[in-house]
Amino acid sequence: MVGTASGLSLRQKAAVVVRMMLSEGADLDLSQLPAELQALLAQEMAGMNLVDRDTCDAVLNEFCDRLEAVGIAFPGSINGTLDLLGGHLSTDTTNQLRRFAALNGSADPWDRIIALSADQLAALSRSEAVELVAVMFSRLPVARASEVFGLLEPELARQIAYTMSLTGGIEAPALRRIGLALLRAIDALPQPAIDTRPVEKVGAILNFAPARTRETVLAGLDQDDAEFAGRVRRTIFTWANIPRRIDPRDIPRIVREVDAATINKAMAGAAGEDRATVDFILSGLSSRLAETMREEIEALGKVGVTDAEEAMAAVVSAIRRMEQAGELFLIAEPADAEGAGDEAGP
Repeated sequence: MVGTASGLSLRQKAAVVVRMMLSEGADLDLSQLPAELQALLAQEMAGMNLVDRDTCDAVLNEFCDRLEAVGIAFPGSINGTLDLLGGHLSTDTTNQLRRFAALNGSADPWDRIIALSADQLAALSRSEAVELVAVMFSRLPVARASEVFGLLEPELARQIAYTMSLTGGIEAPALRRIGLALLRAIDALPQPAIDTRPVEKVGAILNFAPARTRETVLAGLDQDDAEFAGRVRRTIFTWANIPRRIDPRDIPRIVREVDAATINKAMAGAAGEDRATVDFILSGLSSRLAETMREEIEALGKVGVTDAEEAMAAVVSAIRRMEQAGELFLIAEPADAEGAGDEAGP
């Protein structure tokens, strides 16, 4: 048993901090560390045995003191820096810097490829060799790959799917060369003056609009252009879509992500078809937690429509943030369910 914090190396202290955080249920994304650091951490933890409570407390206090002493931290990479600067740089400048960073070896070319829109990835899929495209699809997140597949011609999608079965043995240097080749091809693609597609833009606006406004706009779009309205519906994700587009196994993490008072208010204010989402959320929790939430919902009593819609929108926003961070994937909305669920709340 290790008895003093001063007797631990920095790596051992890091192992203690990670072990303590995991034991408290922290959702650590250690995959963000460089591969060599992940390996060193695992090796260090494998070689340790017991650490007494006083030592754990001392290590944790030292760790907190170090955190409090930090003034500001910089990303340490061009991609992280560009993400930090956000909309303060022009799109052309951002793309050029990402390209230069990838070509000179200071950034991963696949980061920029994965960040492309579905339309751009589909255009790249049609213009490049199917072998390269298959590698690209192997690197894409599942949700994005599924979206792009839906934009391709069936025969091309079939060829890509088959060729993906042959991509398992590619080593890191070859993978980087393929990424760079696709990166050069991306620069030859036409760049739209407006980054967001009209369908996605309208869907994003309606996603956070009041339910009555959304219903009125979608009804009008149905009359003006039913095909466009259907595509807009598939981009919308609201409170009513949760049962169809969320894996029940993700419910506990979503509940932890949202303030308890907010999600209780959303469920207490749900009425009509929105009650199906309440039942879905409660069914994804342990019986004890579900019963506790039912009691809290009942204690809230009647919740006004406006307050309920704001709480539902907050839950939806949290799910969207988790999706963008790669913490969960939304189940693709089937084409024959375009109109289902859009009459309900946020």
